[in-house]
Amino acid sequence: MDFIKGYIVTLRPKQWTKNLLIFAAPLFAFNQIKPATLIYSVYAFILFCLLSGVVYVMNDYSDREKDRLHPKKKYRPLASGRINPNITLGVSIILLIVIFLLSFEINPALTYIFILYFVVNIFYTFYLKNVVLVDVMIIAIGFVLRAISGGFAIHVPLTSWFLLCIMLLALFMAIGKRRAELTTLNGNGGEHRKVLNHYTVDLLNQFLTIVTTLTIMSYALFTFTSDHTVYLMWTIPYVIYGVFRYLYLIHTTNEGGAPEKLLLVDRPIQMTVVLYVITVFGILYFFD
Repeated sequence: MDFIKGYIVTLRPKQWTKNLLIFAAPLFAFNQIKPATLIYSVYAFILFCLLSGVVYVMNDYSDREKDRLHPKKKYRPLASGRINPNITLGVSIILLIVIFLLSFEINPALTYIFILYFVVNIFYTFYLKNVVLVDVMIIAIGFVLRAISGGFAIHVPLTSWFLLCIMLLALFMAIGKRRAELTTLNGNGGEHRKVLNHYTVDLLNQFLTIVTTLTIMSYALFTFTSDHTVYLMWTIPYVIYGVFRYLYLIHTTNEGGAPEKLLLVDRPIQMTVVLYVITVFGILYFFD
């Protein structure tokens, strides 16, 4: 029983909010698909939650020694010794095989994306996370693969501008995460994550400024080139506010270390997301 509880914690259910991005494709294509098709988006979301959970297990398995040096991560089940590492690894491999088999039933192309996501993250876990700049790029690619999975689940293609927006937004959050880690560990970040030795707060602030500008500009261009009504431009203020709110939290409360947590606890961001979804749905329903 203790193993099951510890294993579920290691799958990091709180991080599964990132996988809500899978529903972006149904949101922008709801008037092109049948309601019954939406169930596949739910299946894809559940499978991706489990897949990303397995990746987190692999990451914790690899970093369990380093995590013991972190003020918060040392309490994770693998780092604290609460669950057996070898048994955890074996259960994860079995779960991974089941995920691939079930995703193939939805769409074989979805399985290929799942495999690509897993392989990329394994390389990230054991090597790429220590390569400066590449580490944050890999995180961004992971979000793009989530968005593509949502499209494959309902057999709807996504535009290049939309995927670019997703990548830039994810890059924005990844840089914010690195900045928070650097400031939280008070200059000892290299002991926990080697790549932090290559970053400075000033450098990451410059990256955030650049990516913030590109994110807002790209989304604005997407609203005009998405093959939908140009009234989607009415959603631009939501994106601007959401990005600014995240920057505010990064610089004033150092909350960027857990971007997935903000969606669960920060009321302004929650309201922005809800209003954004309602507005997009309304615009596409009445004007598209």
